[in-house]
Amino acid sequence: MGEHVIKLPDVGEGVAEAELVEWHVKVGDIVREDTVLAAVMTDKATVEIPSPVDGQILWLGAEIGDTVSIGSPIVRLKVAGEGNAKPQSGGEVEAVAAEATARLPTPKPEAVAPTARTAPKTSATDVKPAAAVVKNAQQPSVSGAPRLEGEKPLASPAVRLRAKEAGIDLRQVAGTGPAGRISHEDIEAYLARGPQVAKAPGLARNDTVEDIKVVGLRRKIAERMTLSKSRIPHITYVEEIDVTALEDLRAALNKEKRADKGAERPKLTLLPFLMRAMVKAIADQPNLNSLFDDEAGIIHQHGGIHIGIAAQTPSGLVVPVVKHAEARDIWDCGAEVIRLAEAAKSGTATRDELSGSTITITSLGAMGGVATTPVINHPEVAIIGVNKMMVRPVWDGTQFIPRKMMNLSSSFDHRVIDGWNAAVFIQRIKTLLETPALIFVD
Repeated sequence: MGEHVIKLPDVGEGVAEAELVEWHVKVGDIVREDTVLAAVMTDKATVEIPSPVDGQILWLGAEIGDTVSIGSPIVRLKVAGEGNAKPQSGGEVEAVAAEATARLPTPKPEAVAPTARTAPKTSATDVKPAAAVVKNAQQPSVSGAPRLEGEKPLASPAVRLRAKEAGIDLRQVAGTGPAGRISHEDIEAYLARGPQVAKAPGLARNDTVEDIKVVGLRRKIAERMTLSKSRIPHITYVEEIDVTALEDLRAALNKEKRADKGAERPKLTLLPFLMRAMVKAIADQPNLNSLFDDEAGIIHQHGGIHIGIAAQTPSGLVVPVVKHAEARDIWDCGAEVIRLAEAAKSGTATRDELSGSTITITSLGAMGGVATTPVINHPEVAIIGVNKMMVRPVWDGTQFIPRKMMNLSSSFDHRVIDGWNAAVFIQRIKTLLETPALIFVD
């Protein structure tokens, strides 16, 4: 028998290290060739690490959340034959196994009622008769919870008189004396914390605290949001848009089942129209389509408009990118949004599809709220936030009429974009969305 060491392989893209986000095995497991051992994340791409050999897991070299360098040992296996590593001594193997076992999460104790106490270990001579157990169960509670209805509190006459004068119901006071007897100190403690609301039948307090390590995509999101908010002075501009005409046009276009290049055209949402409106507005203000290298003091103004679409997935927030929106029509934009959204949700989006944006759209759909304050996708200088659409009464000069209204909540990097320029940009988009025929005019 020999030992085989598996090192973190080169996951491509010139990456020097990766974060371990999941173990699929534990010490002692028997694995076969191609069994997935672990998953690592680099940037926003998750890569699975398979076993190249059959064997038994002896050692795991990292904990979830650790950053591991390419080429570092991560797994040691016992294999048939010589293997690729010098075998360790029996004591070394036991030590390694113990270390790896210690890395495994400690099983959580079963949930218990807040008033329960851990019983001490007892011997056979310590076991009390059943009658004694029943008698103890009838003793007043000393946990601080209100007594059961009909349960008489134990207290001296002096304590009862003091409670009566203070207007205190002794049934609501926790006794810390023998058999739950209430003392003057218990009265003082009750007065200090104030009366407690009695628990409703069937309800219990939950004082548990669960520590959840921030790893994987959630940690990447946290790092990027922190970077954005710490470096970019945001200015948020909210504008109301009347999308009644746009919705009528969208519904009419979706009714047409015309084929486009041999394939049926995709169902249009609001996003393709907004993307094309952004393309036209950026033509007037190209500095909105920029990346700001604040360390070098350089603004990289891009000709190609690569629009990131913030999408919620089971793993967290990702931003697939529609490349060269300036060269796509409404239907092409719609088809690409659908394709990228499906890839993001299924976890099959490539690194190239999740990077390279120059401006971003964020939308919560029907849950979008009335207004939001979007966080800019660093190092971009602008993000357009779509809020939910609602029918509201709008005054037309003579009467109130129902109109489909929607707010755009958009944030800008105030180091690069002045408030006036931000307003001009959004007002241009507003005009295009409220008169959607202009979107199709070159």
